[in-house]
Amino acid sequence: MLVAANLVPLAGVLLWGWDAFALIALFWMENVVVGVFFILRMLCAQPREPALWAGKLFMVPFFCFHYGMFTAIHGVFVFSMLGGRRYDMRGYDVLEPAIRAAADYGLWLPLAVLVASHFFSFAWNYLYRGEFRRASLPELMAKPYGRVVVLHLAIILGGFGAAALGSPVWALVLLLVLKIGLDLKAHLKEHSPKAPVKEYPDWKS
Repeated sequence: MLVAANLVPLAGVLLWGWDAFALIALFWMENVVVGVFFILRMLCAQPREPALWAGKLFMVPFFCFHYGMFTAIHGVFVFSMLGGRRYDMRGYDVLEPAIRAAADYGLWLPLAVLVASHFFSFAWNYLYRGEFRRASLPELMAKPYGRVVVLHLAIILGGFGAAALGSPVWALVLLLVLKIGLDLKAHLKEHSPKAPVKEYPDWKS
């Protein structure tokens, strides 16, 4: 699912004439999706632990604010540096240029496929396979930052390189291969088999 979803932007490069900015903008939008699913993970973590809900009342809003600001600043960098005058921004309002970029380049379908991939991982790995029973709120808060920093540092640097070359197809394909490789490595590390944990006696009821 992860690899297939990441291959959809390849059609954008080969068939729809995407440039480096379109790819980077799509990957930034995926960051927003990642943040939403981590909020859901935090809310679903160990739901039958009353003490944990007290922590969620503080940590979930804090994560929304902190990750939201982090993503907004990242978006300012993407749209102002790679988007050019066509996607001028007002302050930290990245929603308007993001919507325009999605409409201009037809990013809605690839974004929907990426959302479906993250939803499948959330439903299959986190809920069905029971990862929520051993989830830790501090770990959940930290995980998306590692993904964003490592992945998008490489992607943005590669994007600037591809843009400087005039966004040739081969450079954009290499950028996609890099993204898929980093995504797959992070996915396998996160969902590697771990020691079994004690289940709630009536969790299936």
